[in-house]
Amino acid sequence: MLTTLGLTREAEAVYRLMLSQPDWGVVRIAESLAWAESAVRAAMDELADHELIRPSWEGGGAMRTVSPKVAFEALIARRQAEVARKQHEVESSRAAIAGLVAEYSMLRPEEGSGGVEHLTCLNEIRARLEELGAQACRETMSFAPGGKQTPENREASRPITQALLDRGVKVKTVYLSSIRNDPGSVEHANWLAAQGGETRTTSVLPMRMQIVDREVAMVPLDPDDLTKGVAVIRELGAVAGLCALFDQIWEQSEVLGAAPVTPAGEITPQQRELLRLLSAGLTDEAAARRLGVSLRTERRMITDLMEQLGAQSRFQLGQRVTERGLL
Repeated sequence: MLTTLGLTREAEAVYRLMLSQPDWGVVRIAESLAWAESAVRAAMDELADHELIRPSWEGGGAMRTVSPKVAFEALIARRQAEVARKQHEVESSRAAIAGLVAEYSMLRPEEGSGGVEHLTCLNEIRARLEELGAQACRETMSFAPGGKQTPENREASRPITQALLDRGVKVKTVYLSSIRNDPGSVEHANWLAAQGGETRTTSVLPMRMQIVDREVAMVPLDPDDLTKGVAVIRELGAVAGLCALFDQIWEQSEVLGAAPVTPAGEITPQQRELLRLLSAGLTDEAAARRLGVSLRTERRMITDLMEQLGAQSRFQLGQRVTERGLL
């Protein structure tokens, strides 16, 4: 339960036991958990590193627990600062990647050096995805923005995905958080997880993307207009940059099926991203598209934020956000 805050299950078990049995030492805790004393001491070292336990005022080498309210407020604050840092890194990477994609979109296929290929026909794109899937040896990594997945996309992807998993290839997919509200998309994600794939969600994604074995990437020629086709990139430097972007977003995303950890009174990552988009000057329509939700849902999110922060207007909402330092 506390692993999302950076605590191991072993450390959490020891902390809970120390809360309920403050007089117990290492030996009693080890006996109760049926662990080796060294394992208990390692867990206590971790708790001390997170400032969840401290030396007892009575001395003698005993340890005392820090009040959960005090300890976890500090732990959550550090976690939030870490997430904010990662989000900043993603934003910086997004601008660089957008420039890279724009550069490749200007190349003509016949002028390429062999590192870039353009595909504009849907049948060609799906055929190439099948070909890349057949060649995959280690892992595939995908961004799937745009909100809920269409039945056609789900059906087209299942045979390819099943073949990958049957061969022991890791399949990692990041969706937008909004798919949690679509039963069909959630069912597909659950199917993927049941087959051994890994699925996560995040508030915003920079573009649709598929990477195979960290050696070849497929990205849209124009992230804002998928009908223009895709670029299949094999140039190592470009693929490495796309892999770094994927890894950053993957690390800060939520496992699908696990309730996001949002402290009481705090806003969710999706709400924070909405505020960031609006503060950047995006219209409601543009913000809804970036989040992969309907315009009605986006406006309901704004209403919920106004109620949550006690604002009577959007202007006052901006004031509340500034006062609380939410961005």
